[in-house]
Amino acid sequence: MDDDAIRVKQEILPTPTSVNGIKPSVIDLCSSDEEDNDGIGASRAVGEKRARSGDIDTPAKRVAVEEGIGQSSSIVALQATPCNVVRPSLSCKQFWKAGDYEGTSGGHWEVSAGGFDHVRVHPKFLHSNATSHKWALGAFAELLDNALDEVHSGATYVNVNMLNNKKDGSRMLLIEDNGGGMNPEKMRHCMSLGYSAKSKLANTIGQYGNGFKTSTMRLGADVIVFSRCPGKDGDSFTQTIGLLSYTFLKSTGKEDIVVPMLDYERDGSEWSPIVRSSVSDWNKNVDTIVQWSPFSTEDELLCQFNLMKEHGTRIIIYNLWEDDQGLLELDFDTDPHDIQLRGVNRDEKSISMAAQYPNSRHFLTYRHSLRSYVSILYLRVPPEFRIILRGRDVEHHNIVNDMMHTNQITYRPKEGPGGQSNFSNMSAVVTIGFVKDAKHHVDVQGFNVYHKNRLIKPFWRIWNAAGSQGRGIIGVLEADFVEPAHDKQGFERTTVLSRLETRLLVMQKNYWRLNCHRIGYVSAHGKKSAKDSEDRESSPEYAVSTRKRAAAASLSFKTPTAARTVVNRGGKGKGSVRDSNGVGSSEKSGKHGNTSSKFNGRAKPRGAPPAVEDINSDEDSDHDPPGEENVTEPPEKSFEPPTKPRSADSRTLSQLEQENETLKERLNKKEAVYLLLQEELRREKELRKKLEAEVQRTKDELEDVKKEQESLIDIFSEDRDRRDKEEEDLRNKLEEASNTIQALRGRR
Repeated sequence: MDDDAIRVKQEILPTPTSVNGIKPSVIDLCSSDEEDNDGIGASRAVGEKRARSGDIDTPAKRVAVEEGIGQSSSIVALQATPCNVVRPSLSCKQFWKAGDYEGTSGGHWEVSAGGFDHVRVHPKFLHSNATSHKWALGAFAELLDNALDEVHSGATYVNVNMLNNKKDGSRMLLIEDNGGGMNPEKMRHCMSLGYSAKSKLANTIGQYGNGFKTSTMRLGADVIVFSRCPGKDGDSFTQTIGLLSYTFLKSTGKEDIVVPMLDYERDGSEWSPIVRSSVSDWNKNVDTIVQWSPFSTEDELLCQFNLMKEHGTRIIIYNLWEDDQGLLELDFDTDPHDIQLRGVNRDEKSISMAAQYPNSRHFLTYRHSLRSYVSILYLRVPPEFRIILRGRDVEHHNIVNDMMHTNQITYRPKEGPGGQSNFSNMSAVVTIGFVKDAKHHVDVQGFNVYHKNRLIKPFWRIWNAAGSQGRGIIGVLEADFVEPAHDKQGFERTTVLSRLETRLLVMQKNYWRLNCHRIGYVSAHGKKSAKDSEDRESSPEYAVSTRKRAAAASLSFKTPTAARTVVNRGGKGKGSVRDSNGVGSSEKSGKHGNTSSKFNGRAKPRGAPPAVEDINSDEDSDHDPPGEENVTEPPEKSFEPPTKPRSADSRTLSQLEQENETLKERLNKKEAVYLLLQEELRREKELRKKLEAEVQRTKDELEDVKKEQESLIDIFSEDRDRRDKEEEDLRNKLEEASNTIQALRGRR
């Protein structure tokens, strides 16, 4: 923080008393003791309790005595400002440039009788504090968290909508809920920094006491809050209005964060003001809020309470930030039931792909669409709670429903030194699988990591492979043992997080190695079933890998003398290599060279000579890169003289011939199975052609029937027209005959 943004000064602590039944005056959250030229009064440090010191003679008390009010709070309310004064506007409407604040030169700090010093908070801190939100939709999430936390107070919905400012026609944001609301004290805590009672409550998301300030100032320059709270423990109903305006502070050159507030109390069926110091101070607060808010009179302010029921909170953010093009950062026009972002977060290609691949829609659109982001923001939503966005409910979505071939793995944090662990009772169930659109080779991957039901890291991409490895794998977990950052868009970089990240990477790699063939990629490990052959042929790696295997197989049959056998010596990864002459060489010998370490502890390489047998290959096979071929180098010749007789050579040669025959028989069986599958595939293709021909024939018949129907309709129509004409002719003739009869009767 800049030196001019925080100054240390001395504080006066007078006694807040009630005189003649009138409560202390409206508080503004200013931290200044002197009354500046703009009429903003002094106050205590933000959120500090008022101490009783009735014997201290202060300038504020003397002013109150002269006015005939009696003892008063040290907080001098806002000076009255004529309502017809033109409101200055922010010189810059872009969020990332709005911090260029030039306040007036600071006055002298007064020495208080108590001798206490406290920190002054410069208005520029509101902007610098809000820069923790790099992403605007993350600011919406903070406000939705506050509404969801009100479920324990009876909240059943939160409504996010757009309003029009009647003063200048600009657009505003509305976030309202029907929770328990805030009494005057809680409203002051909300406007202050660092106050949070939620950190001590279970099943609540907020914990730092900073989210409201950062989120509202990230979305717009100004916010006005209306809150109605039911009485508890015999207290009466209260309703409070608070204004946190960066425009007001910057335009008037303030050096303290001043928050004008109005409190009301219900007496029977009427609402009466809670005057904390004097009527003139009350009027000053009313005039300031009216001048710098979207409302023109106090009656218009009070009408906002009529829009809520017995209790709730209504937040209106205005003077919304703009982008470099002079347009609002928030896009209200593209979708009438959504709020979207302009700029770098919006990718037209991803939007078109989302329509084509619906199971990947949230991955492709959550960066710019509030509706898409909010639908996955919470792992669980209470069934009675609704999130309404621009008149339409947000449908909760679980990413697990977009997966196929899912696995569940339980992860427990590693114990600390000495076996101590702070997370002994905590664990995370990781659900991992392929997105259902993975067969189309869509580049979608990442883990949705939740903390206390709230999404912190959406689609966290851990494996950044150079090729297509890991593509299509997504996962979901709730990690309550990792501490989120202040903006709740990431985690604090701790050892616990690093261990979790490493483990998730291993999970993703193992899952890819064992299951990538299911979506058409070639796996370097394990066997693929005939059912997966069709998917495997669609992989872009299929043609290259097929050619490699064919070349390796032909080489192995042409050079049988190069075959070797890896024999286990009893320990993991230890063995000796015997060539066709029966000559042995150690695993790692500085004297004879490294002749067998290429095979030690690894899976049998695809395309290797058929006589190779890897007995001890299960431990390190998980570490082979998926989708790559294991290349085996030929052994170096050993210069050690033979130690076995020729009979051993002949026995070894006969064994190799037997193994060769066995492998040939197995290959013939595989070829028979392949031919059988090929024949079955041919029959399926013929059946498909027959079905297609039958479908086409049915379509042709339907077309003929349709034409015949149209022809019949035309015939019936012509027949009906003919009958109508004949009926009309007969009616005319009947009328003529009737007229003739009447004429004849008249002659008689």
